[in-house]
Amino acid sequence: MKNDSGLSSRERILVAATEIAQAHGYSGLNFRDLADAVGIKAASIYHHFASKSDLGAAVARRYWEDSAATLDALWAESANPIDCLRRYPDTFRKALERGNRICLCSFMAAESDDLPAAVTKEVQTFADVNVAWLSKVLAATALARAEERAGRARAIFAAVAGAQLIARSRADVSVYDGLIESYRIAGLLPA
Repeated sequence: MKNDSGLSSRERILVAATEIAQAHGYSGLNFRDLADAVGIKAASIYHHFASKSDLGAAVARRYWEDSAATLDALWAESANPIDCLRRYPDTFRKALERGNRICLCSFMAAESDDLPAAVTKEVQTFADVNVAWLSKVLAATALARAEERAGRARAIFAAVAGAQLIARSRADVSVYDGLIESYRIAGLLPA
């Protein structure tokens, strides 16, 4: 992280904070460790973020914005909505491939009792973005009737996020792959 001289200090802080939060959650974010990871003084973080809550909200917001852009790109790249649904789990798999990390917002959602309201709002937005995208993609298929789409979208999101969590606990991405395949066999995701 200290060698990322092409990024502004704020960007380097956000990148490092995301990596820390994906490994340790919101509770694992502290300005001293973050400053060490970025190569700045802890007091310098306050220049960019007035509080841990502000930092956590900014990290979660950036995370869901990046995720939304990834999903939009996936939709734009594929003319086939079934293909989009098949590829959706890959967006979560990538975190496991990067040092056995999990979705930052899933990790933070597990800490919801201890999150400041601003962070909770951004974490919930991540789920909303995923469910809305899945609902849109399902609407373009014949896989679910209109009255079933939102429930099916939530089920897919929850199942994929859960598979990621289980795989992380085993430090084994093949566990994730096996669970995703079982969702395909069961019909939750297209084969």
